[in-house]
Amino acid sequence: MIEAVVFDFDGLIRDTETFEFYSFQEVFRVHGIELPLELYCKRIGGHMNAFDPYSYLQESIGRPINREELRILRRQKYDMLIKNVKERPGVANYLKSAKKLGLKIGLASSAPYDWVMPNLEELNLVGYFDCIRTHEDVKNVKPDPELYLNVLDYFGVNSHNAIAFEDSPNGAKAATAAEMHTVIVPNELTKDLVFDNFTIRLNSMLELELEQLIESLNSQ
Repeated sequence: MIEAVVFDFDGLIRDTETFEFYSFQEVFRVHGIELPLELYCKRIGGHMNAFDPYSYLQESIGRPINREELRILRRQKYDMLIKNVKERPGVANYLKSAKKLGLKIGLASSAPYDWVMPNLEELNLVGYFDCIRTHEDVKNVKPDPELYLNVLDYFGVNSHNAIAFEDSPNGAKAATAAEMHTVIVPNELTKDLVFDNFTIRLNSMLELELEQLIESLNSQ
């Protein structure tokens, strides 16, 4: 019996990941360098230090770079790209349905709290979550299961009675390691990446109502 749903944030609720990548691409192209997705994707859904774009850029151009100046430029480009981007299709419906069904609703993100919360506030989604866990709450972020286990422990819910929603391979690994039902909803950036283990794959949350999804999982 499903008692809880736990959402990732970046790339799943709001497609920040795709536009972060695009903003890095724009900065790289100013220097005549292409940023390979296969390298960048190491940091998607996991620890940002798994791949350092600025170190890669410096190595590629063969001379020192002003990191702080590039960080400011990159963030300016990102802010322009994300300006009119809301939550991904179907996310609000899933949150409303989960609340209506009386499910516990959690969020487990490898990103910092001061990144996640302003985004949720901008989207007017904060009030849906009963538990929010971010980078600062654990020793190990995804693909380690600690974030998910932390949320489940707070809820007092068995992992087999909870669904994790993820968009990245690192996130899916964390959820499956926590032994949760793992529903992946890849975004534009992650749709062609290799996912090792998951329960169900959706192209969009509009593809299947939450009630139908839960009914399917409960019958398994």
